[in-house]
Amino acid sequence: MHVIYQADNLFDAHLVKHALEDAGIPAFVFGESLLGGMGELPLFGVLRVCVPDLARPEAEDIVARLDLGGGGDDPIVEGDESAGPLPA
Repeated sequence: MHVIYQADNLFDAHLVKHALEDAGIPAFVFGESLLGGMGELPLFGVLRVCVPDLARPEAEDIVARLDLGGGGDDPIVEGDESAGPLPA
């Protein structure tokens, strides 16, 4: 098994899993049962989507094509005037 994606949340983990399964690649989410173990505290780095080793190249291509919000941390695009003027 190869970790193809480490998810920040359960939604992204299952999005990747279903996209891989739609392409005929068996995928498994590991760490899902650990999320409730810390109560209300967030637990990071435990959700992993894994695929068989032979499916790794195709799975990497599929994950790369998914829009998982990794475009940046700044929610305001430069030149976007809808948020109002930026402080100087």
